Amino acid sequence: MANLAVFASGSGSNFQALAESVIPSDHSVCCLICDNGEALALQRASLLGIPSYHILYDGRPREEAEKEILSLLADCSADLVALAGFMKILSPRFINQFPGTIINIHPSLLPKYPGTRGIEASFHSGDRKLGITIHEIDAGVDTGPIIMQKSFLKHDNETIESVEKRIHTLEHASYPVVIMELLDKIDSKS
Repeated sequence: MANLAVFASGSGSNFQALAESVIPSDHSVCCLICDNGEALALQRASLLGIPSYHILYDGRPREEAEKEILSLLADCSADLVALAGFMKILSPRFINQFPGTIINIHPSLLPKYPGTRGIEASFHSGDRKLGITIHEIDAGVDTGPIIMQKSFLKHDNETIESVEKRIHTLEHASYPVVIMELLDKIDSKS
């Protein structure tokens, strides 16, 4: 059995897709870490019976918040971290101190359109091919090694809302597959 920790900041739809994939397996979602006390992700975790923690970043050094997170990850024996709309950049120190792998999902075809506005930037770019990227975290912003990309062709009369919906559909279908494969690989090594 391998333990997954998920970090989220918002609605938690990717968190829920991951949790619903992991719960019936031999693996465990050991916790949800959230930097936003009002995030719907916290309610989703509660409904799924997954321990969740609101980690306050505001008003204190990032290192202090990250130290608290590392302690929680150690307490729940997290083997893998999946970022699911987590809107904080993890420091290189944090990344180096976590002994497992940290995975992120991004709503554009990296290396194009990194950062917080991936959907909007790719939609307005004129690119016909849009999609998602699942990648490992490194010290940069959306620069880590790519694990998987999925794409679709944008329709001529498509709105940003319809593109966003298609992006989320790809995320919810693809991210759990990658995370389950990584959890299985971790489990086979132990």
